[in-house]
Amino acid sequence: MTIAFEELMGIPDAFRGIPMAGRTDSWILADAAAAHGITRDSPDLARFPEVYVTHLVRQIEEPGSSRKGVMPGVRALLDALSGRPDVYLALLTGNYEAAARVKLEYFDLWRYFSCGAFGDDAPDRNGLLPRAVTTVAACGGPAFAATDAVVIGDTPLDVACAKYSSARSIGVATGSHGVDALREAGADVVFQDLSDTKAVLRALDVQY
Repeated sequence: MTIAFEELMGIPDAFRGIPMAGRTDSWILADAAAAHGITRDSPDLARFPEVYVTHLVRQIEEPGSSRKGVMPGVRALLDALSGRPDVYLALLTGNYEAAARVKLEYFDLWRYFSCGAFGDDAPDRNGLLPRAVTTVAACGGPAFAATDAVVIGDTPLDVACAKYSSARSIGVATGSHGVDALREAGADVVFQDLSDTKAVLRALDVQY
């Protein structure tokens, strides 16, 4: 994102101090634009998602300096839930859809999700779950109410997204927020990570 912003706007390190965890890409970009006096109608802002994803495709292959990998228990949990008649897996993320696909395909996780809601769909994070309900029905999934969903996320904003639609939430402390912060945010259940598949399935009310 930093590289794309500098390429388009000529401003280096533009996201320094801009909160990112749990926010939509659109929200993050809007905050950066406001911080640097760039108007919302700038054509360069409209080009940003495409340029960002172009750089992401290359950058994701680089070793980098921060953590990059599948968090503990994620793949085992997806395997346990995939294909069950009583569960529907959908992706709810603040990432642009194209960016989410690049990231998840890199780790062979995209295939678990038929559809979902993305940062392109609802700049306001709290709008993502209602959007996911509509999208799942449109792509052949089951009809369900937002209150039937369980949101799994690693930030207080993920918990808030669930609470906004009266859905349940499971917090997982593998991100920048610890167990206590996720509990304080109101998550119904909190795990240090998802490595105990049976415990997570119980929290989801799914029989193992």
